[in-house]
Amino acid sequence: MPTVYDIPANILIRRLAQELRSRKDIQPPDWAPFVKTGVHKDRAPDDPDWWYVRCASVLRKIYMKGPIGTERLRIDYGGRIGRGDKPPRERRGGGAIVRLSLQQLERAGFIRKRGNKGREMTDIGRSYMDKLSGSLKGELTKAIPGLEKY
Repeated sequence: MPTVYDIPANILIRRLAQELRSRKDIQPPDWAPFVKTGVHKDRAPDDPDWWYVRCASVLRKIYMKGPIGTERLRIDYGGRIGRGDKPPRERRGGGAIVRLSLQQLERAGFIRKRGNKGREMTDIGRSYMDKLSGSLKGELTKAIPGLEKY
């Protein structure tokens, strides 16, 4: 059975974002259209569905990296900030975005807290991701002949 590891990240995240959009547990907050995703960004995201894409990406990261916490996710979603003539520095991504997406995914039943180690996938979340990966693998093998051996 195919898993998340067998599907390209961009395809999986886009499809998972579409699936999460239909769930009532995952909704963007009121401030989502106006907020930057971190201090290293100049503007808010252009994509109106960026909240669902971020939640899908967080869910994939939790699946791949095991128990992971807010600070590690902030590092993953951070980037370089330009400082003029001085060398650029790394900055973390927005913490409120990561925390609220984790809380919504936890309410949906996909993840749970694991003590002070962070969040991990539940059996429901792992099953959901594996079923989605299986259907995507079937669609990809139909679209790209010769892919079934991988």
